[in-house]
Amino acid sequence: MNIIVVGAGIAGLSTAWSLVKAGHSVTLVEQGATIPSPLAASGDHHRIIRRAYRTSTGYGALITEANDAWSEMWGDLGESHLDPRGFLCVSREPGDEAEEYREGMEAGGWPIEMFDPDAAAKRWIFLEPGTFRYACFSPDGGALHCRKIAAGLADWLRAHGANIYTGSKVVAIDADSGRVALETGETLLGDRVVVAAGAWVLKLFPELAGELKTFRTAVAYVEPPADLRAAWEAAPIILDVGGTTDGWAIPPSGGAGMKFGSGLHKVPTSDANWNREPVEGEGEAIRNLFSPPIARIAEYRVTEVMTCAYTFTADERFLAHEKGRVLIVSACSGHGYKFGASVGRRVAKAIGDGDVAVLKRWLRAEPA
Repeated sequence: MNIIVVGAGIAGLSTAWSLVKAGHSVTLVEQGATIPSPLAASGDHHRIIRRAYRTSTGYGALITEANDAWSEMWGDLGESHLDPRGFLCVSREPGDEAEEYREGMEAGGWPIEMFDPDAAAKRWIFLEPGTFRYACFSPDGGALHCRKIAAGLADWLRAHGANIYTGSKVVAIDADSGRVALETGETLLGDRVVVAAGAWVLKLFPELAGELKTFRTAVAYVEPPADLRAAWEAAPIILDVGGTTDGWAIPPSGGAGMKFGSGLHKVPTSDANWNREPVEGEGEAIRNLFSPPIARIAEYRVTEVMTCAYTFTADERFLAHEKGRVLIVSACSGHGYKFGASVGRRVAKAIGDGDVAVLKRWLRAEPA
């Protein structure tokens, strides 16, 4: 089949990769001037992969398939873009997210190691003793290097015959005919169209606004105090710092600096392009959310703030919607990147066998 993929974030790139491998003719259309696009949800330097999920979500079990898909991709790209340094959760209150992640790991029988506060602060010296209940570590996680993955996939697709349009904004899609209209006036015609446009999907299909909501968020890249740099270089991913912060940190990895991000720092918006420039003091506000349990937080110098736009369903599950020849896939919400390679494989399979119902259940991590 002749298939058009709209959007070159991780979902679109992985879908195009899987479709090409299945023998389809693929055209990938990206509104950004480059791949990766710095405005895309997956356009940052790195993202977390981990198995830790609440037991009720079902997503923890899908990491096995995700790891297999990434391994397949590393084989095709000729190198791995995963830094498997494990993750650390820090619990500050009973029932906080760090505790839920620990319980999910234990329930699944996956590896987790417990540390009391003194032992944790001794091993990870950037933690402030007396500010948390316990810490737990698992080797089952790490950092995916997004920009290297995107660049590698784009090169692979070009080498394997895919047509790639960059700087090409899609303004309309006719679901019945499979006709894709570009801002330039050019049109493309596909037997099937896969829309993986991330936070921009509502511009093309506003009727999905009842299911998808767009948020603007940001992350702060920071430089730790000089005497703590070596500790952070060797540190695991910080998956959650406990309490109500909903905060995570990625140490320096893959040539990129360390960053802080928090689920508290997001704002609903009707436009994925809204307010994408950082505002004064935004980085420091994000950084300050991490004390406690990180000690000496004011000494962490903010070096860069990167904004991002995501779409979320109310329950933060992934979504597929079929309309005529179009298959819309939204695996954009904050935890989506880790499943990127497996999402692409699953979407390509659904295109090939026509069983979108199976794809929908998988995207929602529901039993088969």
